[in-house]
Amino acid sequence: MPEAGVRLEQPEPGIALLRLSRPENLNALTDATVAEFGALLDRVNADPALRVLILTGEGKGFCAGFDLAEAGDAPGSAELGETTAWMLRQEAFASLVTRLRALRQPVIAAVNGPANGAGLGLALASEIRIAGRSAKFNAAFVRVGMSSCDIGVSWLLPRCIGLSRAFEIMLTGRMVDALEAERIGIVSETVDDAALLPRALEIARAIRANSAFGVWMTKRGTWANAEAGSLQAAIELENRTQILTRTTGELARAAQDLLARRKRRGKAG
Repeated sequence: MPEAGVRLEQPEPGIALLRLSRPENLNALTDATVAEFGALLDRVNADPALRVLILTGEGKGFCAGFDLAEAGDAPGSAELGETTAWMLRQEAFASLVTRLRALRQPVIAAVNGPANGAGLGLALASEIRIAGRSAKFNAAFVRVGMSSCDIGVSWLLPRCIGLSRAFEIMLTGRMVDALEAERIGIVSETVDDAALLPRALEIARAIRANSAFGVWMTKRGTWANAEAGSLQAAIELENRTQILTRTTGELARAAQDLLARRKRRGKAG
């Protein structure tokens, strides 16, 4: 079986790092990579001690998308037929986006170098995206005779940058460099390549400092309300989420701590 090319690390307590590790191919995705990626996401989701996930690539690339070396055939084509086998492959690749979204942990994409095709989709599926100066993004499949509507990009990209900009990027397949990506909203900030992982860790620590359940509900509620049909529907979900999070007791503890600090300041005065 080919090397999967993805590994899970834990650089600090509570912080997981999922690193695509086929640097010789700019971390392009194979069937084996996708299967292992999904299995590692399951491990992260099942571990209550892990509070944040950072996603990045080894070497000079984040993820160059589907490895075209595997484009000749899909697993199971002989038994299932070509169309069925390719559909199953497509669904497996696309499931990475929904599985990232379904994680309890927020995902920070630390984009180093190219994020092409499916790599763009993985970045967009992350709640927070930061870019190194070398980062560049494109919807690659339109350049090789396929559609840019792939692995969630046609839903996610317009919500980041608006429909007109998304159409232009998806129809041309052109590269978007890190500075433009920050300007139009694909990423929230751009840093020097050497500062990329330290900055991702800094953001992860800030998230880790908050209530685990509150963070989970913030992630889940925001994604749900991205699809809400009205402001009132969004507020209804928010209202119920706030009452649910109150049951953890963390609000009461925070209030007690605040009152204790005020009391100490009063005595000191």
